[in-house]
Amino acid sequence: MSSTIARTADSVHWDLSDLYLSPTDPAILIDQETLRRDANRFAKSYKGKMAGFTSSQFAVLLTDYERINDILGRMGSYAYLLWSTNTEEPAHGKLLQQITEFSSEISQILVFFDVDYMAVSDEIVSRWITSPELKKWRFFLESSRRFQPHILSEAEEQILTQKSVTGAQAWIRYFDETLGAARFELDGESLAEQDVLSKLHDSDPALRARAAASLTKGFAEMRRTLTYVFNTLLADKQINDRLRKYPSWITSRNLSNMISDHTVDALVESVRSFYPVVQRYYRLKASILGMDVLMDYDRYAPLMKAESEVSWEEARSIVVESYTAFHPEMGRITAEFFDKKWIDAAITPGKRGGAYSASTVPSAHPYVFMNYDGRIRDVQTLAHELGHGVHQYLSREQGVLQSDTPLTTAETASVFGEMLVFQKLLATLTDPKEKLALLMSKIDDTIATVFRQVSMNRFEQAMHDARRNEGELSAERFSELWLKTQSDLYGDSVKLSDGYASWWCYIPHFLHTPGYVYAYAFGELLVLALYEEYTRHPDGFSEKYLDLLRAGGSDWPEKLIRKVGVDITQPDFWTQGLHIFERMVNEAEVLATHV
Repeated sequence: MSSTIARTADSVHWDLSDLYLSPTDPAILIDQETLRRDANRFAKSYKGKMAGFTSSQFAVLLTDYERINDILGRMGSYAYLLWSTNTEEPAHGKLLQQITEFSSEISQILVFFDVDYMAVSDEIVSRWITSPELKKWRFFLESSRRFQPHILSEAEEQILTQKSVTGAQAWIRYFDETLGAARFELDGESLAEQDVLSKLHDSDPALRARAAASLTKGFAEMRRTLTYVFNTLLADKQINDRLRKYPSWITSRNLSNMISDHTVDALVESVRSFYPVVQRYYRLKASILGMDVLMDYDRYAPLMKAESEVSWEEARSIVVESYTAFHPEMGRITAEFFDKKWIDAAITPGKRGGAYSASTVPSAHPYVFMNYDGRIRDVQTLAHELGHGVHQYLSREQGVLQSDTPLTTAETASVFGEMLVFQKLLATLTDPKEKLALLMSKIDDTIATVFRQVSMNRFEQAMHDARRNEGELSAERFSELWLKTQSDLYGDSVKLSDGYASWWCYIPHFLHTPGYVYAYAFGELLVLALYEEYTRHPDGFSEKYLDLLRAGGSDWPEKLIRKVGVDITQPDFWTQGLHIFERMVNEAEVLATHV
């Protein structure tokens, strides 16, 4: 997309000076020298002594620990954010690697903290947890103990930390740089992956087909390399899981997400039971578009032939106004991201694909990264990432150890933000066809967030199991597992092209954060339930919602969410959200009879 409106974000680059002034900022080396000295002093002062500490002494230890981790996190955030905007710049890659190696060095010094804390008796920890001096860290102290069976000796932890620099972290960076540097030929142009992926949302079916063919050809050229990267990282995780005695590839992720294996299984199976509703929707969409059946590259086809373009300033207004209408404080925080240049939205050569919000550290503020191309879906992406940003901004008051949330509830604010923008846009429409187009766009997004992510979770399960039982997997084996799990979702409502068999290879979540993808489904279904509660009982809801965001990771997710009126522990919780999705499909079917 190359119109003037679509490129209005080309000058939107973030200002990282709140972290460091430049890659050569002397403060980076000064901070490293300070951290090295402070980390060694910390280890000398506290190593092997923790069990004998009073609550007050342990509070001093945790204050020191947070300060060290805040500076270390600031440094790592700066290097990664800088590198993300141009993965082809050698100087950025060099800084990222240097700071990665330095972080590993400091982590090896500090690793005794986890080992020693897990060795402290339950009696002492219980006394700490209930003491007034440690009240602000209560949940961190309580929840950390769930990893007790999986912590290794200090020497073993140090080795794993040190080897990760040239192991998993190196392979993940290589994957990102390979795809960041890749160029795909389309209609005489050499385009970045993100540019070509955006064509799959175009109204021209021939262009969508050519874009899909271009991506397939590019993936085929990288297939051998990416297959090896996947195999290596799958084996690396298998080794780590075995050493830590995790019974399954997903157990560590579920522990981190503060959710049981049983709950995840219930989520996945509930979503799979609604696959027929997805297939029903795609048959409706094919009918409206005048197609016998949708191809895989037609799934995101817009209903309107000429989809509206949205300038960056318009997108800003839509999101800020939507957030402000819900709660003025949310609107104020969101406006800061624009006014203070905390967003990088331009599409530039070498820039990473996708979008994210980086929390950085409590002493700074979040930054939002995206590739803005002027589509309605980009407005929704902006709303999504700013939802994360508001959440991260508010939760900073919890400090380094409790500001982050589990991935499951981390998606709550982002998806809720999308819902606010969707409802604002929907309320402005009077033309039934435009209303149907927007509704179907939202259904497309919900399918991508809930059902496609669960189908990818099934692929992850399959590839981890296969790698552990069969050894190194061929590209053809990966493709076989991919097509099976995707076919389960789409049935005969979407025809999967031969080239689609290789599309497993470009998805970064499988490597960056194994097991992540079901969190999107969790977050979307939770938000559907939250929004339903908001529409039924609006009085006071926005205040309770902001309190939820401020709480960050300071309590168990089910306890925090219950305060907003939703109980995720109920057996039928997942089907509640899925029935709301089904109502959206029903509404689309009714609207379709009037256009």
